[in-house]
Order: sequence, then structure tokens, then C-alpha cells
Amino acid sequence: MNVKAVVFDAYGTLYDVQSVADVTEETFPGYGEIITQVWRIKQLEYTWLRSLMGQYRDFATVTRDSLAYTLKCLGLEYDDASFARIMEKYLHLDLYPDAMLALEAMAEKKLAILSNGSPDMLNALVRNSGLRPILDAVISVDAKGIFKPSPETYSLIESTLKIPPREVLFISSNPWDACGAKSFGLNVAWIERVTPEAMALACLESETLPPSTMFKAIRTQMDELGFEPDYRIHSLAELPKLVSQRS
Repeated sequence: MNVKAVVFDAYGTLYDVQSVADVTEETFPGYGEIITQVWRIKQLEYTWLRSLMGQYRDFATVTRDSLAYTLKCLGLEYDDASFARIMEKYLHLDLYPDAMLALEAMAEKKLAILSNGSPDMLNALVRNSGLRPILDAVISVDAKGIFKPSPETYSLIESTLKIPPREVLFISSNPWDACGAKSFGLNVAWIERVTPEAMALACLESETLPPSTMFKAIRTQMDELGFEPDYRIHSLAELPKLVSQRS
């Protein structure tokens, strides 16, 4: 494999979606963590449901709807200002600590994001985090009107970067996304931030699973879909070495 482009998922891969917990906890003391976990699960579920229903709405709408569901589900009352403050955090998510250095170390490659995020959300997030000068492209599935892991979304990489799938390395920490990209024909590196061993230990340490552990059990382990990533890494910091070895 001759890697000419490295393309990243955004939410959960470059950006820590759980960093919204600072704002949710401040707004709803004692509920911050459970809000972030339910919100993320419903956000992903709504992308898949809308894709299957043929009822596309952009990611900003999906994110608002899933937050509204979460607060209603937990019986939490809120006003417009509180809701807007939580939503605003999605434009200022924390980069994973190793993200910036990893991208800078691969500056000789074409670097891009392919995300479910709507263009306005992505452009604000990339600008606010300081990644804009490093990236060659920020690609939103909005151009296809369907969410990942639809094959149509991954086709946007070649049409935008003019680089064929065999010369692209796609990076995601989301197992379903890694499977979708591999099914499409991309080279895939999955970031396994939570190992099965760590999951087993977390379960043993508590009689009642905390929300974060339950979330990790549901969303961080490789799915059984018949497609395996080409590479498994544990952090973005490992990526520059992998790319240099495959170029």
C-alpha cells in the first residue's frame, strides 16, 4: 500500500465527544455523564434510522433532536439558553491530546476529514480547534444526503481528493465506521482506545456498571459485521509510524 492520503473520522476519532460532559454537568449537576452517554448513543442511532428511512436531516438537526430526546428521557427540564449552551459545546469539542502532533508529523500526505457532521458544524469545529491550516479538505456527508456507513459517503474521498481508495488510509475509532470503510474498499486503521481486557476489568470493579462503562461496552468494541480493519492501533500517536512504514 502506497499511502497518499490519510482521512480521519471527526467525532470520537480526532475530537473527544465526551468532552461535552463539562457543560452537561455544569448545567445539570449529577447528570453530566449520563447525558453525554445517552446523547451520543441516540445521535448515532438517529443517523442510521434516518438513513434507512430515507428521511435525511443534517447532523446539526440530528444532534439537537437526540439531545432533546435525552433530556426528556431523563426527566430534566431546561430552557432555550441551557439547551443552546450545551449544543454550542459541539463546536468546541476537545481534540484528543495526541491529535495535533500526529497530523503535523504526516504533513507531507494529503490530510482530510470525512464526517457525518454538517458543513457549518465541521467548519466551526475545525477552525476553533486550530486544525484548519493542517487539513487539505473537510468533507461532509451532507453532499450525499445520507450518513456513514453508507458506501456513498466514502466515495466522497476520491471525488474530493482525486486519490483512489487503494491509496487512502482511513482512520476511525468508531467500529461501525471502520467496518463501513473497509466494506467500501478503503485501507482502514481502527483506533482501539478501549481493549476487551480493560472492559473486563472495569466490569469486575463494580457490581453496578457506571454509564461510561456501559457506553464503552456498546460502542467501543469491534462489531461482528464480517469486515476487519487492516490495522489496529491504540492512539493517534501511533499513526505517523504506521503511515511511514506503508509509504
